[in-house]
Amino acid sequence: MVRRHEPPVLPRAAGAAIERALKIMPVVVVLGARQAGKRTLAQTLPALARRPYFSLDDIDLRTHADADGEAFVQRAPLPVLGEVQRSPDLLIAVKRAVDLDDQRTPGMFVLTGSANLLLMEKVSESLAGRAVYVTLWPFTRRERHGEGATGPWSELLAASFSRWPQVLDAHPGPEESWSSAARLGGFPAPAHRIADESLRSSWYGGYVQTYLERDLQTLRAVESLADFRRLMGAASLRIGSLLNQAELGRDIGISQPQVHRFLNILEVSYQAVRLPAYSANRTKRLIKAPKLYWCDTGLALHLAGETEPRGAHLENLVLVDLLAWRDLTVGRPEVLYWRTASGQEVDFVVETPRRLLPIEVKASSRVTRSDVAGLEAFLDEYPDLADGGLLLYGGRETYKVTKRVLVAPWWRVI
Repeated sequence: MVRRHEPPVLPRAAGAAIERALKIMPVVVVLGARQAGKRTLAQTLPALARRPYFSLDDIDLRTHADADGEAFVQRAPLPVLGEVQRSPDLLIAVKRAVDLDDQRTPGMFVLTGSANLLLMEKVSESLAGRAVYVTLWPFTRRERHGEGATGPWSELLAASFSRWPQVLDAHPGPEESWSSAARLGGFPAPAHRIADESLRSSWYGGYVQTYLERDLQTLRAVESLADFRRLMGAASLRIGSLLNQAELGRDIGISQPQVHRFLNILEVSYQAVRLPAYSANRTKRLIKAPKLYWCDTGLALHLAGETEPRGAHLENLVLVDLLAWRDLTVGRPEVLYWRTASGQEVDFVVETPRRLLPIEVKASSRVTRSDVAGLEAFLDEYPDLADGGLLLYGGRETYKVTKRVLVAPWWRVI
């Protein structure tokens, strides 16, 4: 018998955060999109590898959990309970078990879920004071290359603008075509295990079908799966654009309230990302509508029926890296965008209490002075909080295009 060669399990940046959380709180909750790698992480992370794993995707296990949650959580010590959004009342049993433990033993339960439990309407128990939440995004580019990391955003924020080139030299990323990276996306199966492009397309098709037929029933009833599928495609075509719900509804023939509800579902299930605007302006009137992105560029291309990635897909790659970093960083910085009514804009702004980091993304291999106009306007507006801006592009050189803007290849940073 010929054995299939299985690629190695790649380390995840979230692993260290989970291991820290296991030492602090009775419950660790790992959330992220379906197929982002939660189960693999739970079964291979050294701190979790020997724990019994119970997935509520299993009908018999879910029936037991729904019938007698308190007995279910006692099936084995230190369990990992997967896809807990499929049995929301189980969280009440977990809470009771924690409260009955006089020692409040750290790491009593590990829960995983493909929906944001804090935003689900059916979930009444937040496990406040008992749980640490860790978000697992699809692979960052450095995770896909085996580094188990995100870009060096913390180091850039900690260093003065003049030292940014040294920071990038200390954390070099492997060179890669951004369009190839966008096609691969970050879901472990198509990005790491499936080399054939047609097979990756089939995987995405099955992913969407599973999401529509199974996950939506857990999150909330959707009266028309066809309408929902059309909205997914239309939203994928609008990556990087300001979100206009009324216009989106007109384009696909559904009402604005339906669009709003469908987008909420996509966001709760970690499919779509609505990026808010940076609003602490001093003199300029800013645009307040969110910008729309997707959790995974490969899935977005499939949903939109696009074969060639656009510059917005490179933006999306950078954003997912920023979000993965944000959700693993103590103090949880904000990731936003900046745009004025007159059209000046910056793709992303990282906000911490003491510093702002403005980031512009250009897919082209050449940069002109006009490409940095938004960064320069932002730096003029917030001189006390931002001493420099970063422009990521499709070229190979790293250099200062102005006294306050560093140009760097996108692959050197994420």
